Amino acid sequence: MNRILISLCLAALAPVQAFAQSAPQAPAAPASAASAAKAAKVPANKLVSRPVVEKPKPVLLTRDQLRACLKQNDDNAAETVAIREAEAQRGKEKEAILVEKEKLTKESEALSAEMAAIKAEQDAVGKTYKDIEAKKDDMSAKEFKAASAAYSDRVKALDGRIGTFNTTNKTFKDSAAAFDARIEAFNKSGKDLETRSLDNMDAVDAWKKSCANKSYDEADEIAIKKEMQQAQQAQQAK
Repeated sequence: MNRILISLCLAALAPVQAFAQSAPQAPAAPASAASAAKAAKVPANKLVSRPVVEKPKPVLLTRDQLRACLKQNDDNAAETVAIREAEAQRGKEKEAILVEKEKLTKESEALSAEMAAIKAEQDAVGKTYKDIEAKKDDMSAKEFKAASAAYSDRVKALDGRIGTFNTTNKTFKDSAAAFDARIEAFNKSGKDLETRSLDNMDAVDAWKKSCANKSYDEADEIAIKKEMQQAQQAQQAK
């Protein structure tokens, strides 16, 4: 079976220098025995410009190693997509929080204004009571009865206003507490997402170190992807 190597680079052979051709010369005198022996010891690779050195063949990833690399690559890619989706969701949450903050701010301002108005009405009702008390001896029974009735109606209205304020204020406090918890959760999600992003980058770096630019048999890749597809189909069938 032919094995297909991925990312395989062979070293090019060094060019051999051609010997220059020259005109025929007269036969040289016979060399001495010592000279002949010396010539015989010259290494063959002295006849080329530089020695030819073959690089070792790359080691192929085993099928298990390739399977682990492919799975880790898929996991890293899926985590990257999930992180981006979480970041987008967090952006929407931030916008919602800002809207909620503006709403609660307006409610707080309205409650403060209502509290000031109630305080002013309490002071006015208190003054009315003192005026009635101060003038009751000069009033006729009819005038005193009318003043007392008006005072009672005003007190009753004030009590109702205070009751409404207390109910609204309690609702606001509950909303403010929930908002504070929402802010805390939002801030925590930011820290968690930052940690998650750093972990994902570390995983990608680890994959590059273990798997990137490594040679493998293409037949193993085809077989593994078929396994993964069958596993996915079986999972979807459940």
